[in-house]
Amino acid sequence: MDLDAVKTSYARWAPIYDRTFGAITNAGRRKAVGHINGLTAERVLEVGVGTGLALPHYRAGLRVTGVDFSEDMLAKARAKVRDMGLAQVETLRQMDARQLDFPDASFDAVAAMHVISVVPEPERVMAEIARVCRPGGHIVLTNHFARDTGALALAERLTAPLANLLGWHSDFRIERVLGQPDLEVVEQSRLPPLGMMTFLVLQKNTG
Repeated sequence: MDLDAVKTSYARWAPIYDRTFGAITNAGRRKAVGHINGLTAERVLEVGVGTGLALPHYRAGLRVTGVDFSEDMLAKARAKVRDMGLAQVETLRQMDARQLDFPDASFDAVAAMHVISVVPEPERVMAEIARVCRPGGHIVLTNHFARDTGALALAERLTAPLANLLGWHSDFRIERVLGQPDLEVVEQSRLPPLGMMTFLVLQKNTG
């Protein structure tokens, strides 16, 4: 997907996102934030923070930075932070995830929830996520990844040409997030609904 398609898609989704796709992905969001809350982490980056649905669930004491390319989505997130008094949210910034404006090893944990299959150049985004995560830190992803067989695999292939309209790639393969040599898979499991989503935890090597 190109940036213009992303911008147009999420301007269209922003007013109804929380009640539609946001509701469908709630289980994964809760599991991802729960994992981060259980770490001995302080600084957390959420890439693709969207409308800020995950922000209220981060525990007190964390310093959460959220970034998103869509100003329409960020406006919703900023309203949540203001209206709910979310003191754990340090800042929300408009940013292209392919070029994160943070020094190396800036964060103890990085979350990317249902975003990696909507960004242009996802491999480049993963390289940036790995760069800003400290050695030993966790990267937590929730996302839909393509299947090889079954009815869902067929549906994914049929809807793949509609990526720019839908705002995400239905045929996105998990191998595209596993290519960073300094990241190791430490947990992988299926998520609702119907096991369509995947929960994935990667750890950055300390060597």
